[in-house]
Amino acid sequence: MAAPEPASRPYATLFAKGEDRRQRILAVAERLLARNGWRSTSLAQIAKEAGVSAAGLLHHFESKEHLLNAVLDARDADDDAHADRFGDLIAELIRVPERFERAPELVGTYTVLLAENIAPDAPLHDRLHNRYRDAVDIITSIIERGQNSGNYRTDLNAANKAVEILAFINGMEILWLLDPSISLTEVFKEYADSLARDLAPSRLT
Repeated sequence: MAAPEPASRPYATLFAKGEDRRQRILAVAERLLARNGWRSTSLAQIAKEAGVSAAGLLHHFESKEHLLNAVLDARDADDDAHADRFGDLIAELIRVPERFERAPELVGTYTVLLAENIAPDAPLHDRLHNRYRDAVDIITSIIERGQNSGNYRTDLNAANKAVEILAFINGMEILWLLDPSISLTEVFKEYADSLARDLAPSRLT
Protein backbone atom coordinates (compact mmCIF):
# COMPACT_ATOMS: atom_id res chain seq x y z
CA MET A 1 0.00 0.00 0.00
CA ALA A 2 1.35 3.42 -0.92
CA ALA A 3 2.37 5.66 1.92
CA PRO A 4 -0.15 8.36 2.76
CA GLU A 5 0.51 11.86 1.51
CA PRO A 6 2.16 14.05 4.16
CA ALA A 7 -0.21 16.27 6.05
CA SER A 8 -0.50 19.82 4.81
CA ARG A 9 1.32 22.52 6.71
CA PRO A 10 -1.36 25.09 7.47
CA TYR A 11 0.96 27.32 9.48
CA ALA A 12 3.50 27.47 6.66
CA THR A 13 0.70 28.27 4.23
CA LEU A 14 -0.66 30.98 6.47
CA PHE A 15 2.82 32.41 6.91
CA ALA A 16 3.35 32.51 3.15
CA LYS A 17 0.03 34.23 2.62
CA GLY A 18 0.82 36.70 5.38
CA GLU A 19 4.20 37.51 3.85
CA ASP A 20 2.59 37.97 0.43
CA ARG A 21 0.05 40.35 1.97
CA ARG A 22 2.83 42.27 3.73
CA GLN A 23 4.77 42.67 0.48
CA ARG A 24 1.62 43.83 -1.31
CA ILE A 25 1.04 46.49 1.35
CA LEU A 26 4.65 47.64 1.02
CA ALA A 27 4.40 47.87 -2.76
CA VAL A 28 1.23 49.98 -2.54
CA ALA A 29 2.79 52.18 0.15
CA GLU A 30 5.84 52.80 -2.03
CA ARG A 31 3.66 53.81 -4.98
CA LEU A 32 1.40 56.13 -2.99
CA LEU A 33 4.22 57.68 -0.98
CA ALA A 34 6.20 58.41 -4.14
CA ARG A 35 3.15 60.09 -5.65
CA ASN A 36 1.59 61.87 -2.67
CA GLY A 37 4.20 62.01 0.10
CA TRP A 38 3.72 60.66 3.59
CA ARG A 39 1.71 63.61 4.88
CA SER A 40 -0.95 63.13 2.19
CA THR A 41 -1.03 59.35 2.34
CA SER A 42 -3.12 57.69 5.02
CA LEU A 43 -3.01 54.13 6.26
CA ALA A 44 -6.65 53.81 5.18
CA GLN A 45 -5.72 54.69 1.59
CA ILE A 46 -2.91 52.15 1.58
CA ALA A 47 -5.13 49.43 3.06
CA LYS A 48 -7.87 50.08 0.50
CA GLU A 49 -5.52 49.90 -2.50
CA ALA A 50 -3.76 46.84 -1.09
CA GLY A 51 -7.10 45.09 -0.68
CA VAL A 52 -6.80 44.56 3.06
CA SER A 53 -8.73 45.82 6.05
CA ALA A 54 -7.37 48.49 8.35
CA ALA A 55 -6.93 45.80 11.00
CA GLY A 56 -5.12 43.62 8.47
CA LEU A 57 -2.67 46.42 7.69
CA LEU A 58 -2.06 47.12 11.37
CA HIS A 59 -1.35 43.43 11.89
CA HIS A 60 1.76 43.86 9.73
CA PHE A 61 2.56 47.52 10.44
CA GLU A 62 1.47 48.78 13.82
CA SER A 63 1.73 52.48 12.89
CA LYS A 64 2.39 54.82 10.00
CA GLU A 65 5.94 55.39 11.24
CA HIS A 66 6.50 51.64 11.34
CA LEU A 67 5.37 51.39 7.72
CA LEU A 68 7.57 54.30 6.64
CA ASN A 69 10.58 52.63 8.23
CA ALA A 70 9.69 49.37 6.49
CA VAL A 71 9.75 51.21 3.16
CA LEU A 72 13.23 52.53 3.97
CA ASP A 73 14.23 49.01 5.03
CA ALA A 74 13.28 47.85 1.53
CA ARG A 75 15.50 50.53 -0.03
CA ASP A 76 18.39 49.58 2.26
CA ALA A 77 17.90 45.87 1.49
CA ASP A 78 18.01 46.62 -2.23
CA ASP A 79 21.25 48.54 -1.79
CA ASP A 80 22.76 45.78 0.35
CA ALA A 81 21.87 43.15 -2.24
CA HIS A 82 23.33 44.98 -5.23
CA ALA A 83 26.08 47.33 -4.05
CA ASP A 84 29.68 46.29 -3.47
CA ARG A 85 30.92 48.55 -0.69
CA PHE A 86 34.46 47.30 -1.13
CA GLY A 87 34.51 47.30 -4.91
CA ASP A 88 35.76 49.77 -7.46
CA LEU A 89 34.19 53.20 -6.95
CA ILE A 90 33.98 54.08 -10.63
CA ALA A 91 32.47 50.72 -11.60
CA GLU A 92 29.88 50.96 -8.81
CA LEU A 93 28.93 54.48 -9.88
CA ILE A 94 28.36 53.35 -13.46
CA ARG A 95 26.02 50.65 -12.13
CA VAL A 96 23.78 53.06 -10.18
CA PRO A 97 21.27 53.49 -13.07
CA GLU A 98 20.43 49.79 -12.69
CA ARG A 99 18.61 50.75 -9.49
CA PHE A 100 16.33 53.11 -11.42
CA GLU A 101 15.37 50.29 -13.77
CA ARG A 102 15.17 47.64 -11.05
CA ALA A 103 13.21 49.53 -8.38
CA PRO A 104 11.79 52.84 -9.65
CA GLU A 105 9.22 53.00 -6.85
CA LEU A 106 11.97 52.77 -4.22
CA VAL A 107 13.82 55.64 -5.90
CA GLY A 108 10.72 57.82 -5.94
CA THR A 109 9.67 56.96 -2.41
CA TYR A 110 13.10 57.58 -0.95
CA THR A 111 13.45 60.95 -2.67
CA VAL A 112 10.03 62.13 -1.48
CA LEU A 113 10.63 60.92 2.08
CA LEU A 114 14.03 62.61 2.12
CA ALA A 115 12.52 65.95 1.10
CA GLU A 116 9.68 65.65 3.61
CA ASN A 117 11.91 64.76 6.55
CA ILE A 118 14.52 67.52 6.39
CA ALA A 119 13.14 69.21 9.52
CA PRO A 120 14.81 67.89 12.71
CA ASP A 121 11.45 66.99 14.28
CA ALA A 122 10.22 64.98 11.27
CA PRO A 123 9.66 61.28 12.05
CA LEU A 124 12.36 59.94 9.72
CA HIS A 125 14.87 62.78 10.03
CA ASP A 126 17.33 61.02 12.32
CA ARG A 127 17.30 57.79 10.34
CA LEU A 128 17.80 59.57 7.01
CA HIS A 129 20.54 61.77 8.46
CA ASN A 130 22.34 58.72 9.85
CA ARG A 131 21.94 56.97 6.49
CA TYR A 132 23.52 59.94 4.76
CA ARG A 133 26.43 59.97 7.20
CA ASP A 134 26.92 56.22 6.74
CA ALA A 135 26.98 56.65 2.96
CA VAL A 136 29.57 59.43 3.25
CA ASP A 137 31.71 57.21 5.48
CA ILE A 138 31.48 54.27 3.05
CA ILE A 139 32.51 56.33 0.01
CA THR A 140 35.18 58.13 2.02
CA SER A 141 36.68 54.79 3.03
CA ILE A 142 36.71 53.59 -0.58
CA ILE A 143 38.51 56.75 -1.71
CA GLU A 144 40.99 56.56 1.17
CA ARG A 145 41.80 52.96 0.29
CA GLY A 146 42.47 54.10 -3.25
CA GLN A 147 44.71 56.86 -1.96
CA ASN A 148 46.63 54.49 0.30
CA SER A 149 47.16 52.04 -2.56
CA GLY A 150 48.40 54.76 -4.90
CA ASN A 151 45.43 54.48 -7.27
CA TYR A 152 43.95 57.88 -6.31
CA ARG A 153 45.63 61.21 -5.81
CA THR A 154 46.30 62.13 -2.20
CA ASP A 155 45.94 65.91 -2.42
CA LEU A 156 42.15 65.91 -2.17
CA ASN A 157 39.81 65.58 0.79
CA ALA A 158 38.15 62.17 0.56
CA ALA A 159 35.16 63.15 2.70
CA ASN A 160 34.43 66.24 0.59
CA LYS A 161 34.63 64.16 -2.58
CA ALA A 162 32.23 61.64 -1.04
CA VAL A 163 29.70 64.42 -0.37
CA GLU A 164 30.04 65.55 -4.00
CA ILE A 165 29.37 62.02 -5.29
CA LEU A 166 26.29 61.62 -3.09
CA ALA A 167 25.02 65.03 -4.19
CA PHE A 168 25.32 63.92 -7.80
CA ILE A 169 23.46 60.66 -7.20
CA ASN A 170 20.66 62.26 -5.17
CA GLY A 171 20.37 65.11 -7.65
CA MET A 172 20.06 62.70 -10.56
CA GLU A 173 17.31 60.82 -8.73
CA ILE A 174 15.32 64.06 -8.44
CA LEU A 175 15.92 65.04 -12.07
CA TRP A 176 14.95 61.57 -13.25
CA LEU A 177 11.66 61.78 -11.33
CA LEU A 178 10.99 65.09 -13.09
CA ASP A 179 12.09 63.78 -16.49
CA PRO A 180 12.26 59.99 -16.88
CA SER A 181 13.51 60.43 -20.45
CA ILE A 182 16.98 61.39 -19.16
CA SER A 183 19.62 58.96 -20.41
CA LEU A 184 20.84 57.90 -16.99
CA THR A 185 23.36 55.40 -18.30
CA GLU A 186 25.04 58.03 -20.44
CA VAL A 187 25.01 60.72 -17.75
CA PHE A 188 26.40 58.43 -15.06
CA LYS A 189 29.07 57.08 -17.42
CA GLU A 190 30.23 60.60 -18.28
CA TYR A 191 30.32 61.61 -14.62
CA ALA A 192 32.17 58.43 -13.67
CA ASP A 193 34.75 59.06 -16.41
CA SER A 194 35.20 62.64 -15.18
CA LEU A 195 35.54 61.42 -11.60
CA ALA A 196 38.13 58.84 -12.63
CA ARG A 197 40.21 61.57 -14.27
CA ASP A 198 39.84 63.78 -11.19
CA LEU A 199 40.91 60.99 -8.81
CA ALA A 200 43.81 59.75 -10.91
CA PRO A 201 47.25 60.51 -9.45
CA SER A 202 49.45 62.82 -11.46
CA ARG A 203 52.10 61.11 -13.52
CA LEU A 204 55.52 62.71 -13.65
CA THR A 205 57.22 62.53 -17.01
